[in-house]
Amino acid sequence: MAYNILTEEERRVIVNKGTERSFTGKFWDAKEDGMYICRQCDAPLFSSDTKFDSGTGWPSFDNTVEGAVKEVPDADGRRVEIVCAECNGHLGHMFKGESMTPTSTRHCVNSISLDFVAKD
Repeated sequence: MAYNILTEEERRVIVNKGTERSFTGKFWDAKEDGMYICRQCDAPLFSSDTKFDSGTGWPSFDNTVEGAVKEVPDADGRRVEIVCAECNGHLGHMFKGESMTPTSTRHCVNSISLDFVAKD
């Protein structure tokens, strides 16, 4: 499968599992209706209906498109990393039990790992 060409910074985060600084990404406070897709492979990941303001400075979602995101133990041994199920691109981390939403789940995602398709 051919992937989108990534910038050096996108590669640092998506391929090398980096993190962008909080409150700097283009989607952390976005409110538009549509679908957030993987920057590397364009797979649909998160509906804007599941996005919420967690106050963390990163886009946060309480649910994913079914089967679109895989959870893997993070290298630090304390967190759960989330990756695109299609291309294994690093998205961010998943946290449970914070009681911020009815699902009590927060998918904390780097904006740079995402693109957005507005609802028609």
